[in-house]
Amino acid sequence: MTRRSEVRSCYGVALAEALAGLDEGGIPIGAALFRGEELIATGRNRRVQDDDPILHAEMTCFRNAGRRTDYADLTLYSTLAPCPMYTGAILLFQVPRVVVGESRTFAGELDLLRRRSVDVIVLDDAGSAQLMRTMMSAHPELWSEDIGGR
Repeated sequence: MTRRSEVRSCYGVALAEALAGLDEGGIPIGAALFRGEELIATGRNRRVQDDDPILHAEMTCFRNAGRRTDYADLTLYSTLAPCPMYTGAILLFQVPRVVVGESRTFAGELDLLRRRSVDVIVLDDAGSAQLMRTMMSAHPELWSEDIGGR
């Protein structure tokens, strides 16, 4: 498998998580942790479903991965650019590479990750951007809450 097809395949797992979250009535953001092509854990934003403000997709993914000492060997795939909370988790766990579906609808903290030597790849996936725009339009209050708005 080529590097490009590997990235697309792994990213597809995160996208499937986002779609599952949407089907559950939640915010459509998904994440997946991989070592090469080996899936370690997945997660989706579960704040609405579980009434838990911390359960962003990446935080759920980290929780599902359990205690680990090998984050430096992993890549985090996320459908959306990281918010400050999970940017902190990425830095804390020293995840060296993050693949982001899109940063059009939310720029996140990509510059901070890059300044801290995290390899950031933005796929600029139009489908993920449209998924977020649709949800943001239909549920602006949920989106505002998700990113710490008022």
